[in-house]
Amino acid sequence: MSGSPPPPTRRDVLAAGLGAALLPGAARAQAVRTPPPTTKVPMLTRPIPKSGEALPVIGLGTWQTFDVGADPAERAPLKEVLRRFLDSGARLVDSSPMYGRAERVVGDVLASLGDAPRPFLASKVWTTGRDAGRAQLEASVRDMGHGRMDLLQVHNLVDWRTHLPVLREWKAAGRVRYVGITHYARGAFDELERLMRDEPLDFVQLPYSLALRDAEKRLLPAAAAHGVAVLVMQPFATGDLFQRVRGKPLPEWAADFDCGSWAQFFLKFVLGHPAVNCPLPATSKPEHVADNLRAGLGRLPDEKTRARMARVLAP
Repeated sequence: MSGSPPPPTRRDVLAAGLGAALLPGAARAQAVRTPPPTTKVPMLTRPIPKSGEALPVIGLGTWQTFDVGADPAERAPLKEVLRRFLDSGARLVDSSPMYGRAERVVGDVLASLGDAPRPFLASKVWTTGRDAGRAQLEASVRDMGHGRMDLLQVHNLVDWRTHLPVLREWKAAGRVRYVGITHYARGAFDELERLMRDEPLDFVQLPYSLALRDAEKRLLPAAAAHGVAVLVMQPFATGDLFQRVRGKPLPEWAADFDCGSWAQFFLKFVLGHPAVNCPLPATSKPEHVADNLRAGLGRLPDEKTRARMARVLAP
């Protein structure tokens, strides 16, 4: 008995669409309608509620993708990813000590870019105990930030009662500009909501996508009510969304909100919610970051259109 074929990747979906673009007639409808990159249209921004600072709406995650060694061949595509990312007007790069070597790789690659635009750097504390937490934070600032950091978060709420007071001390001392919390699990949503209400937080990071909309019920309204900026992890549902649209043409009406690919479709859905500041798609591929960045240009879907987008995934 033959084994099941491997699940489709984003590359498979893109390749199928681009290949169809070369065919006549109906097959052309399968094309990934991505316009050429442009520097004339600025990326959309949304204000950080606690400060009013404008934050570009597409960020960059580093989980798995930036956990590489020192081999120049491994780092070359990551350098191009960061170069394209910053040149586009995007700014927020998010990492964590949990992500292996990612923090140091980000710091090294940014340093190699020379006079690239200044990024908005975000990382996390992911350990227990005050001393261990301080040591980990110092390492993050040194390795990733080369002495500075914009946002520090308590990763997955690990020992948050210990770390949040430290982060507030650092903010008061000017060592970090913003503090926040994160969690990947729906089971932690009640605690995230409570902390947004009870603690002075600037940011929350949570999972949200066209495939996982639980955050719409209470978390996103709570963030809006308490002035907490929202970063979104897993906007592609760890790749599941690309599998679910494999072989499907991008709807013609996606052009109504300046959408040219499935990646942009998924990201623009997330950004269509007014409480969201910035999704954080992770990639090590320059062509993918270029595609993702275009989701931050042009129009965004309104609520009626977002409901229509959700029906695309209906069985």
